[in-house]
Amino acid sequence: MYLRHAAAVRAEHPDLIAGGLYAEGITAEPDLSARVAAYTAVADARLADTSEAQLPPIQAWRRAFARMGLKPTQYRCAAESLLRRYRKHGELPRLHPLVDLANAVSVAFAIPVAVLDVARIAEHLEVRPADGDETYLSFAGDIEHPEPGEIVFADAARHAHARRWTYRQSAHSAVRVDTDAVLIVAEAMHDTAAADVTYLIETLAAELAFVWSVKPTTAILDHPSSCFEFTPPSDGYAVE
Repeated sequence: MYLRHAAAVRAEHPDLIAGGLYAEGITAEPDLSARVAAYTAVADARLADTSEAQLPPIQAWRRAFARMGLKPTQYRCAAESLLRRYRKHGELPRLHPLVDLANAVSVAFAIPVAVLDVARIAEHLEVRPADGDETYLSFAGDIEHPEPGEIVFADAARHAHARRWTYRQSAHSAVRVDTDAVLIVAEAMHDTAAADVTYLIETLAAELAFVWSVKPTTAILDHPSSCFEFTPPSDGYAVE
């Protein structure tokens, strides 16, 4: 299985730096409240004298969305949406220990972080322009089709695991109570993205190793030919 970005995406967004992390042995038992609080405290400090929209990683994503013809105030990257929600409500949604941790790390770094159940991904995950016939499952249970040219996370079964790139993740590969193997993807385009994404992935790898006693496989995708290859469990993709 692999994660990669299509040549068209790389050409349009040459500053893109992505990080990938693969791990098995994830469970829903750990209580990570203290770890989540430590990362949201970092977000508190960042938001103390500025808004999320002014943070360099968020500004870079706003420019990227504008290049894609999307209004930045209508379609916000996942990190900006989380920061906006956190600033207004003082807390993040609680969904699953790993997702909660990833969301907290996302707001600490102001970088979008996606966590996907690998058993729900068919063969590969490619960040590419949509053809328009891919299927996207919303969290409301609706089936949608992305617009042609829209950037999606697509697999070999033509599932769109995210719409409008880092805007909205699909329910199809959302982490569940019985999730075991996960793929985590972080992407950024700001001036210090290479260092920040590397640190973010190292941070998550250390957290997974400590909390779940697993040994993640990681990679930094920083040039057009970058491809993150990993080997999921032999039972493979759960077809539905």
